[in-house]
Amino acid sequence: MTKKLIFGAFAFAVMACSALVSCDKSPKQDTAEEQKQVAPAELKVAYVEVDSLMTQYEFCKEYSLILEKKSRNIQSTLQQKGQALQSAANNFQQKLQQNAYTREQAEQIQAGLQKQNADLEALQQRLGAEFQEETNKFNTALHDSLQHFLEKFNKDKKYTIILSKSGDNILYADKGIDITNQIIAGLNKAYKKGSSSKPAEKKAEAKK
Repeated sequence: MTKKLIFGAFAFAVMACSALVSCDKSPKQDTAEEQKQVAPAELKVAYVEVDSLMTQYEFCKEYSLILEKKSRNIQSTLQQKGQALQSAANNFQQKLQQNAYTREQAEQIQAGLQKQNADLEALQQRLGAEFQEETNKFNTALHDSLQHFLEKFNKDKKYTIILSKSGDNILYADKGIDITNQIIAGLNKAYKKGSSSKPAEKKAEAKK
């Protein structure tokens, strides 16, 4: 069934190209010949389960723990400061209703609370940006290490294309072309050889 779809799509593409050439009077035979020469003789496809990669590749597992810990620390810091600010604001309102402050005192305290709130918002933005930057570093390092490994892996396997399968982004794929376990095993083996470095340093190693 898959071969029929592939060949059917290929035939349709050839027909479409022929129609375009017939409509265009300028000669394009040389370009068509060049495309035929570089086209692979056989379409060899494989795919990798992204979810399995994220949960079984040691680099991903270690870095996920780092990001999770960083996220918890950020949430804890913001929650503590937020609760302290809320408590101070509630105390101010209570004493204000009891006429415990002069007008000048009330204005000073209110200005101080507003500054604390602005500082908290700035802190939230800064910590969020730092976390996003750390996440981007991880994604880049993961992409680089995967690309680096696949280049070496495919020298012998000779796949025309290797797809990433996540959820239902591929409607159907024969398990016979699933190379997830091979990729994970190879990545973990390569990762263990350089495991003396921290996960954040793997990007530099992956490019070597």
